[in-house]
Amino acid sequence: MKKTRLSTETIVVMGLLIALVIVLSKLVSINISFLRIGFGFLPVAIMAILYGPVWAAAGYAIADLIGAFLFPTGPFNPGFTLSAFLTGLIFGLVLYKKEVTIVRAIIASALVCLLVNLLLNTYWLTFIIGKAFNVLVASRAVKELVAIPIMAILIVAMDKTAIKAFNSRGN
Repeated sequence: MKKTRLSTETIVVMGLLIALVIVLSKLVSINISFLRIGFGFLPVAIMAILYGPVWAAAGYAIADLIGAFLFPTGPFNPGFTLSAFLTGLIFGLVLYKKEVTIVRAIIASALVCLLVNLLLNTYWLTFIIGKAFNVLVASRAVKELVAIPIMAILIVAMDKTAIKAFNSRGN
């Protein structure tokens, strides 16, 4: 199922994954002040593995926009949509058309957690919260470092189950 052309099946699967991102990010996440713990990255990783960096980036950006307008948690900041786009892009560049190993999943998770979540998202939060960047980075760093192995393990487990089942259904 490693197609990048736009088919009816691709549109349907992407729509379902976008909806799943919104549910897992907005409704099933834990929000603590300026920290959010969620599983919205899993459908994005599925998009990346199945369809590549462009589709994963576009899908996550669309999910972020829809989620921000349906379930606002504060003022809209397009920077977070850029972060979502970059997250999908990174997952796609690291995971698409490659064997999803624990090392590859750790690399993807580390890039997303450290570059996008820790640095870029913290930068966007400085505009919303009004705290200094270094104060926010220090408090968010532990969460992101802990998230790396958890994300990597979940991505590999998901690839071994959901993606393999999807690809083996006769396509």
